[in-house]
Amino acid sequence: MTDVQNYPFPQPEPLEPPAEWARLRGECPVSRVRMASGDEVLLLTRYADVRGMLADPRFTRNLTTPDAARIADSETGGVFNEETVSASMTSGEGHARWRRMMSRSFTAKRVNALRPRIEQLANDLIDDMVAGGAPADLAAALGFPLPVFVICELLGVPAGHREQFSHWSDAMLNLSRYQQAEIDKAAQEFGEFMVAHVLAKRADPGDDLISELAVIVDSEDGRLSGEELVATAQGLLVAGHETTANMIGKMMGMLLADPARWERLVADRTLVPTAVDESLRFDANFGFGLPRYLTEEVRVGDETIAAGSTVVTCLGAANRDDRVFADAAEMVLDRSPNPHLAFGAGPHACLGQSLARVELQTVLTVLLDRLPGLRLAVPPDGLRRKEGLIVGGLEGLPVRW
Repeated sequence: MTDVQNYPFPQPEPLEPPAEWARLRGECPVSRVRMASGDEVLLLTRYADVRGMLADPRFTRNLTTPDAARIADSETGGVFNEETVSASMTSGEGHARWRRMMSRSFTAKRVNALRPRIEQLANDLIDDMVAGGAPADLAAALGFPLPVFVICELLGVPAGHREQFSHWSDAMLNLSRYQQAEIDKAAQEFGEFMVAHVLAKRADPGDDLISELAVIVDSEDGRLSGEELVATAQGLLVAGHETTANMIGKMMGMLLADPARWERLVADRTLVPTAVDESLRFDANFGFGLPRYLTEEVRVGDETIAAGSTVVTCLGAANRDDRVFADAAEMVLDRSPNPHLAFGAGPHACLGQSLARVELQTVLTVLLDRLPGLRLAVPPDGLRRKEGLIVGGLEGLPVRW
């Protein structure tokens, strides 16, 4: 074990990884680090260890156990607090049941059917950005609003609530910006809104995912309760827009930071799918990672981790592991295969990863078609990270065209 460092690690440049990633992978792949709360956890940084942990049922999501480490300063609230979620959704057969049900809703057919609408939304937003003139903030003009509109349409939520969703999501996904009273207020408001939305969809269903799921709420076989549906809707709304919104900005930042990358894509659009996945792998501003609570003693590499430990996977560090990825420190736009862990792995892998890929691929393609001369309006080291956000992000992405 190394000396205890604060986590997440300082990152001097937003598009470059912390030096600790490579050092810990090489010297101390199971290290002790200190959270914003002051509690200590174990951090995994090697690909094999991270992937193995995510697939191991002994590593649970039960972070409200009394001896589990607190991730943030807040005692309750935030994205890592699952007290308001039915335990049946997070572990065991109940989780498997819920996941099977949700997987049928996030079929490739359903997600791909959204491509034309995503393309239309992207073009409309780019029209507005171009009309406003250069320079412009690509993150604010396109990166954030597009995923909000998409997930709102998918869930049947009026897009006029975008600003509310932004605040609620930020409060639930930020480790340091908000006081406990603010987190509690945001959680209460978000919960009340979603309860009302679900009830409205049960009373008057539409052609959206929540209406589809509402049909089986409180059914005779008990496949989905009202509480589970509300928690599902909240989770989809937060995860379905905040992560993708920030990833659009980060992806474009990485591609534009080296003009040769952008020019190669302008010349060859067939690289778009692999370039999107390589952006996900190469993301140095990955954010926090995935925390887990250990129910039994487990051997990880050369270390024995005791039951009752809280473990955090550093997915960004794992995605830079040269034991798995050739030229791991380079952005290889045609990398294939690319078994990155940006969407996790195992039974809790991101359900919305197909939708995220479709959004990222569509945005990239539309930008290549509409603005082939796109470039950063500031030097790459002039970009600024969003501090405390567990999914990582940039404060803005100034561009010219």
